[in-house]
Amino acid sequence: APPDRPGAARAAAVDGERVNINTADVTQLMKLEGVGRRVAERIVQYRERHGQFQKPDELRKVQGIGNGLMERNRARIVVK
Repeated sequence: APPDRPGAARAAAVDGERVNINTADVTQLMKLEGVGRRVAERIVQYRERHGQFQKPDELRKVQGIGNGLMERNRARIVVK
């Protein structure tokens, strides 16, 4: 896709960019497939209440995150 096309950069980011769920803000979390603003906000709230995620699977404890969403994003979710 030509880089001047609107959305081209976002599409590339959505395809491969890794997301550190311990440092990502709402906008960065929304780059994960199937994560909208409300779920992204819940991830941030969960992190503020419970501390950092120790492993990616802990994300399932957040309301709105199911197995399908985890499987689609597994390769891109990072915990550092």
